[in-house]
Amino acid sequence: MSRIVQAFSPRGLHTATTTTALPPDRRAGRAVALGRGARSFASRTLDPMSLYAAYAGNLDARLMTRRAPHSPLRGTGWLNGWRLTFGGEQMGWEGALATIVEAPRSQVFVALYDIAPMDEDSMDRWEGVGLDIYRRMRVRVDTLDGEEPAWVYVLNGYEGGLPSARYLGELADAAESAGAPHDYVMELRKRPC
Repeated sequence: MSRIVQAFSPRGLHTATTTTALPPDRRAGRAVALGRGARSFASRTLDPMSLYAAYAGNLDARLMTRRAPHSPLRGTGWLNGWRLTFGGEQMGWEGALATIVEAPRSQVFVALYDIAPMDEDSMDRWEGVGLDIYRRMRVRVDTLDGEEPAWVYVLNGYEGGLPSARYLGELADAAESAGAPHDYVMELRKRPC
């Protein structure tokens, strides 16, 4: 069982110590979970139009038009060196919630959205940032145009637990609607729940 580092809470920003084996040229801007140095930040530190990488239900562009109506879909990409997992089962939902953790030789499919400043607060509320359920973290996304800096929401909790069948189905449907490869979608549909 892995512990995901909590770096932001309603009481302020808490910076984790970075000790990483990444070469110096790869350290800058790379968010790392599981205690090797996460870079989290408050919602007001984003650029006027910042890039958000969605890996769960927000992969569905139709859903995102309701949650962040001023924030267009830019494209898709991959978080290389990360894997999709679940945690926070004890938080009271019908099952565990999606999150990502660092994992060499793994990758997570993402949809990239240009988040407008007017949509930031509603996104944070939807993801439970103020309730300390999720926090923002910076990552690098591999796209057809090269590497892009972006941010994701990661769970403030322990990895472990099973998602509900309904939630897992929603994630697979969202990945399919975003154009994820068939084998990635099928892997989601076959996960235990």
